[in-house]
Amino acid sequence: MEAASQRIRESHGDRLFLTITYILIGILVLAILYPLLYVVSASFSDPKLVISGNIGLIPKGFNLEAYQRVFMNHEIWIGYRNTILYTVLGTAVNISLTMMGAYPLSRRNFPWRRSCMIFFTITMFFSGGIVPMYLLVRNLGMYNSMWALILPTAINVYNMIVARTFLETTIDEQIYESAYIDGCSNIRAFFSIVLPLCAPIMAVLVLFYAVYHWNSYFEAMIYLKDRTLYPLQLFLREILVMNQSDNVMMDSIEMDTSKFLVAEGVKYAVIIVSSVPILMLYPFLQKYFVKGMMIGALKG
Repeated sequence: MEAASQRIRESHGDRLFLTITYILIGILVLAILYPLLYVVSASFSDPKLVISGNIGLIPKGFNLEAYQRVFMNHEIWIGYRNTILYTVLGTAVNISLTMMGAYPLSRRNFPWRRSCMIFFTITMFFSGGIVPMYLLVRNLGMYNSMWALILPTAINVYNMIVARTFLETTIDEQIYESAYIDGCSNIRAFFSIVLPLCAPIMAVLVLFYAVYHWNSYFEAMIYLKDRTLYPLQLFLREILVMNQSDNVMMDSIEMDTSKFLVAEGVKYAVIIVSSVPILMLYPFLQKYFVKGMMIGALKG
């Protein structure tokens, strides 16, 4: 009954707006899904059909040789191990520093709040550049170590501002005042009040930081020279961009044509292998994206 009355109240302009919105969203979804589905289809298809362009969203000439060669390569597993380590450790450092920086900046009684915000904002627009950063990393003894990929990007100012805004608009000052009356300190308030109520924004930041670490390769290309420390994306770059798949995946006794065909399949397979873990992260964080954690927190 209520649904029927609501449909009656909808004007022609409302229906037109919703129709256009649904069409645009559908086009956007297709633009995102089509390349992904095509890569999945190409990774399972016959390389000859892939090169000739005779495949679509459904695999043709089902073939698992590309995946076999990917998983037989020990450097892929080295890259997986390193990337998982960098992602987990780096995200933990990012979240810790971001929330610890956002908490004091969200408090109106923090005396240097405005000055600190100006200082942090300036760093978003101006930086020393690649060469000074390289020299700094080398002089600090982090060159050719995993810390070169974690500490220089330990905090993102934009994400800290997002977290600060969430704290300001979500946690009411009355909660802090009640806690202080009960003898709660700022540190206790941060761990007992702020963090439990910040699950939604922390989930968003975890996703942002994890995707960044998982896809990052430029810092590794600059700061790492030991191949045992390479992340997965650096090996992927060698296969896709530098065209070194012959040396990484192939046997020298194979014919050039066979190498080329298998290399094409390997390119698509390694994209899927490197993308699936981070795509699986979102469903576990989706429930935290729903707002309303503070509903009912204040009474009267």
